[in-house]
This record gives sequence, structure tokens and C-alpha cells, in this order.
Amino acid sequence: MLNLSHKKLDVYAIAMKLVKEVYTITKELPAEERYVLTSQLRRAAISVCSNIAEGSSRKTKPDKRRFFEISRSSLVEIDTQIEIALVIEYLQKKQIAELESYLERVFMMLTKLMEKIDGEISNGSR
Repeated sequence: MLNLSHKKLDVYAIAMKLVKEVYTITKELPAEERYVLTSQLRRAAISVCSNIAEGSSRKTKPDKRRFFEISRSSLVEIDTQIEIALVIEYLQKKQIAELESYLERVFMMLTKLMEKIDGEISNGSR
């Protein structure tokens, strides 16, 4: 594997833990959800990491910010899908404690990265 800069980011490392947790939790979902909720949750989790990686590789601040925003939107998607799984009683609250922690941490870290980029853009840095 390539030794790229995004792999050194704390937000990326936690996002990778989030992916693992999503895969673990989705194993608990009913088989009939394999192509619906399970697939959607896993794709959203992969999107979080992929967009952090892609954003990190971009040259301009607006490009970086755009991919970080897409990553953060995928976190919101995961949150919504987990809430649905709770409402329809596929999952119990106690099963998602670690996942919730990762969601909150990655969301906060991405928000701070985006705010930093916004400040740099406002100051004329590309």
C-alpha cells in the first residue's frame, strides 16, 4: 500500500475504526436487509474514509473542503440509517455506543478541518 499523508491523520484513523464498527454492527441486521440497509450503511462508511483520503490529496483548499464536506455528509447518512435501525428495532441502543462515539469524533474533527480551511481561504491562502 502507498504511504500517503491522509493515513497519518487522526480523523482518517478514527474513520477506519468507524468502518470496522459499521461492518460489525451490520452483521447483526436481518438477511433481508443485505441489499438495503446493510449495503447503504457500509457504502456510507466507506465514503467517509474515501472522501477524507481524496480531500487530503487535493491541491486547493476549496477542493479539500468539498471532499471533507462530502465525508461529513456520509456521517449524517450513517447516523440516520442507524436511527432507522433503532426505530424498526433491528438494533438496540447498547449495541451502537462505540459507533456513536466514532461518529461524533469524526464529525467534530471534520468540522474543525473545514473551519480551518475556511479561515485559510478567507485569509487568501489557496
